[in-house]
Amino acid sequence: MGLPNLPKKLPSRNWLIFWAVCGTISGAIIYDRREKTRATEKWRRVVAPLATEPIGAANQLPRRLTIYIEAPPGDGLRAAQDHFIEYAKPVLAASGIDWEFVQGRQQGDVRAAVAEKIRRARKAVERPDETLPATGDSVVEDLRARLELPKYQGVHGDVVFGRHAWKEYIRGLHEGWLGPLDPPPAPVVEVPEPVAAMMPDTNADGDAAVAGDDAAAAAAAKKAEEDKKKAEEEKKKDEKPKRPPQPVPYNKPEDYESAILTANIPDQFQPSTAVQFPHRLGFRHTFVRLGWFFNRRALADDIGREVAAVCFAASRDWQGADPASDSSEIEQQRILKHEENNWQKSVWKPEEPPLPEDDTRTPEERIWASPLAVDQRITSRMRRFEILPEHEARAREVVVPEEKIEGFIKGSLRSLWRWGVKAWTDEPMRPNVGNIDDE
Repeated sequence: MGLPNLPKKLPSRNWLIFWAVCGTISGAIIYDRREKTRATEKWRRVVAPLATEPIGAANQLPRRLTIYIEAPPGDGLRAAQDHFIEYAKPVLAASGIDWEFVQGRQQGDVRAAVAEKIRRARKAVERPDETLPATGDSVVEDLRARLELPKYQGVHGDVVFGRHAWKEYIRGLHEGWLGPLDPPPAPVVEVPEPVAAMMPDTNADGDAAVAGDDAAAAAAAKKAEEDKKKAEEEKKKDEKPKRPPQPVPYNKPEDYESAILTANIPDQFQPSTAVQFPHRLGFRHTFVRLGWFFNRRALADDIGREVAAVCFAASRDWQGADPASDSSEIEQQRILKHEENNWQKSVWKPEEPPLPEDDTRTPEERIWASPLAVDQRITSRMRRFEILPEHEARAREVVVPEEKIEGFIKGSLRSLWRWGVKAWTDEPMRPNVGNIDDE
């Protein structure tokens, strides 16, 4: 009948094991990728109607969120940026909401940014005669004030990615509202006084010879110093500008209880939320990372839900201590606490004492390894974004088309099929000569 000679036996045991393992891993990866795309697309479609809502005026400033991301312990900022782009940015872009970034490259950057923003707002009210140094944001705000652009009168909000950035965000809130407006005094560096060298007595001829030698040596030393300065200046021209130093903390967690709360503090802060950022390093955590890799769909659904809650601007008060637990930690202290188990050992390593020649430097504050200290006067004014039941119900009703989640190969085959059907069924193009029956 023209049929080929089919093999009369199955492949060997090794080949069966090989193809079974390859097929299982490939199927798990493809399924997880499809479901991850489906989860992200579902929340994109839930918040998409917000982008079509009309604005009040043509010059009305839009709602703007503040996104706080920071390099995770032991890694660079790129890891946090990729995490935001992959999971959160599609949902935010679909909602049409504007946002601005606060990015930290090392421990303490987010704390310094949050505290400085609050101090500038306090100085504008408490010290109106003081001229604040100009920044990029202040220049834009001054321009908008001169143009009389109306500000957005509504909920803005802060979104913090990761437990490490959340601890710095809370620390910055307490430093800004409970700390002083002026920086702490810089440490005094004592410079030892130079001691005059004792020169031996010589005769007149010897004095003249020594004076000549000293003049020649001084001229040679001066020329060498000038050449060194020129070389340093040329080197500085080629170097990139150095990163400005991080501002030191204006207070400590031990000062919260005795701090006097400013009278200009609002009754409620802008709502905020913490989005999970799982991140582990090290060879011994390979199987943990593999588990995360094969279950990215759950992470995408959780982050999509949190970001959708931010987009809908529904919020509630943060909860207090859990009555079912013996711990007295409130919700701000408990959130994302499991992520601390993912941090590398160097985070928890005790800081080495400074060397004798560096005893005047300001010690860095170890926010990540320290317990999250809070003050009830600050935490009671905070609110948390939360998704509403009607938005959850709307998300369950969303049906994502197959075209939105299919891969490159299936999408290419679908496009090829549609092109072939269109080329077969469409009528050929003819010259448009009009109606010739009337002539």
